[in-house]
Amino acid sequence: MKAIKLVYFADRLHLRKYGRPIVGDMYWAMKLGPVGSYTKRVAELDVPASVLDYAKKYIKPADEKKQSFVSLKPTDTDIFSKTDIECLESVYSSLGDKDQFELAELSHDYPEWKKHEKELKAGKKRVSMNYDDFFAEAQKEDILFGQKKSDLSFAKESFDELQEVSAFFAR
Repeated sequence: MKAIKLVYFADRLHLRKYGRPIVGDMYWAMKLGPVGSYTKRVAELDVPASVLDYAKKYIKPADEKKQSFVSLKPTDTDIFSKTDIECLESVYSSLGDKDQFELAELSHDYPEWKKHEKELKAGKKRVSMNYDDFFAEAQKEDILFGQKKSDLSFAKESFDELQEVSAFFAR
């Protein structure tokens, strides 16, 4: 769960700074915070064979329940942009010392999860999250995600343009 939360925070940071997420996952608001569906499937090694073969080069479960993993070799950084790496490193340096439950609790502070809190407390297991909500400001001051309004606005415009281009080519 810790890795899933760190990926969420890195996606959130990159989206707010550069107008696109790193992973581009489909996020669900759940009791313990946002969960990227693809990231979760990779962590559970529940992916197509071609992806599984690649993942098995880098990680293996440390226990039968697949609750923790062991790294088999250094990260393949060639698949990431410089800004991806910047945000991954920034999130890890700021939040890497927290355990999975602290990260889950922290994720509850952000508007994209808070928007669904009542539904989750009423018994819903999960609610689809919208990337547009990631651009809303949190209620409390935040050093990691507190971009200047002008920078955040520019990132949102970039994100919206990417969505339009993607929709155009999906036709």
